[in-house]
Amino acid sequence: MTTVFDELLAGFQRLVAQADSPAVSHFIDGNDWQMRPRRLEPKSLPCLGQLSRAARIAGEQAAPVVRFLDERCHDFRWGQTYTNADFGQKFMDNYGWLEVFGTRGHFENRKAAGGFLILGPNIAYPDHHHVAEEIYIPLTGGTEWRMGEGPYRRRAAGEIVHHASNVNHAMRTGHEPLLALYLWRGGPLAARSTITGARAGER
Repeated sequence: MTTVFDELLAGFQRLVAQADSPAVSHFIDGNDWQMRPRRLEPKSLPCLGQLSRAARIAGEQAAPVVRFLDERCHDFRWGQTYTNADFGQKFMDNYGWLEVFGTRGHFENRKAAGGFLILGPNIAYPDHHHVAEEIYIPLTGGTEWRMGEGPYRRRAAGEIVHHASNVNHAMRTGHEPLLALYLWRGGPLAARSTITGARAGER
């Protein structure tokens, strides 16, 4: 019998396949999608209130998966890496992630992690880096992204944003929330990022 978790993984896999990008294909080359499910207690976060808006503004290909996330979000275990002491209440109320697979996700994988990130409107996620190599695919447009010492650039839904190991990067949303698919590999898959920018929060 197909479960809501199977649907979650299948939707994630479809989005990755739709990316049609050599960088993404190389990133997941050899990934075994027949992963063992892990029993996790559901956990909700305030940022889940952003999903209904994200479903309305998502790109055409991503919209069915985003609607599914909105409708079934309370079945999943959402997480946060930081605390109020790090970034303040405003940021924490507008931030969260869902690990679909990885070392702490709904499916076990020791080599790679993949999931979804939410940032609410008018939120700055400051410069940070981590050992793991990372790909983001924004499913909603309008967010500005920065890498290394470069300027912020507005990215459209479906663009590939690739961060090499230990390269600083940052994001800041505008009037709309961000929902992005992410992939991690290499390095500790559950490691906390090293923050090098100013304190996060409201723009």
